[in-house]
Amino acid sequence: MKYEENEHNYGLENIDNIDSYKEYKEKSKVVEESFWGKLERVGSKITFAKDLKALFSYFRDPYIRWYRKSIVVAAIVYFISPIDAIPDLAPLVGYLDDLGVITALIKYLGSEILPYYEK
Repeated sequence: MKYEENEHNYGLENIDNIDSYKEYKEKSKVVEESFWGKLERVGSKITFAKDLKALFSYFRDPYIRWYRKSIVVAAIVYFISPIDAIPDLAPLVGYLDDLGVITALIKYLGSEILPYYEK
């Protein structure tokens, strides 16, 4: 069975199992809501909020290959997750590990990420 979504296909041109696709969409909605919720809560406290927004825009681009997106998803999930190397509840230093992950990913993506920053 072939399924194509008109708005965005996110690199999923051929989907053999529509139930798997529905599960993917549900889980991606949860991740997206968690991402924007956390970014809204802590965005004014962290200096790398613009980088997170650019990464999310990069992830949403239907022309980016899935394996590139998988790296971005891992970084976003690490940011969302309350369980990480330095707990986010620790004042001042709680987001240093998140900053390290995001900075490493931005460096890895290089100039490829630049068009996704809001102007």
